[in-house]
Amino acid sequence: MPARHRSRARALQVLFLWDLRKQELGEAIASFYDTLGSEEDDPTPTDPDEFMETLVRGAVDNAASIDKIISDKSANWRIERMPAVDRNILRLAIYEMTDLKTPAAVAIDEALDLARQFSGDESVAFINGVLDAVSREK
Repeated sequence: MPARHRSRARALQVLFLWDLRKQELGEAIASFYDTLGSEEDDPTPTDPDEFMETLVRGAVDNAASIDKIISDKSANWRIERMPAVDRNILRLAIYEMTDLKTPAAVAIDEALDLARQFSGDESVAFINGVLDAVSREK
């Protein structure tokens, strides 16, 4: 798995902890790193995953404005009613497109890969539609 994709998957996991457990962000990041040592295929890193932490901190710091964008682009869907995985994939991708200036095609492709990996087919279509609407506005 390419390093940037792995960082995005990790960021999604941390955001999921932050979102569902209502943990302080630093605690969610620390909890994530603590779990890495228990996974055989992903040993505990000797260095922090800086790209993952940038994504997570940026998405959390801008959550209110990102959530407004998501709400505006997802007709008839309240953000709190969306599956947690989907809303956090959207948060990551929108943060990348708007603040990190990642090309929309790259951010959308990565978000769709995450949706295929962690969510379902309906989510892939939904996430694609929301992110396409966001990218057209840029």
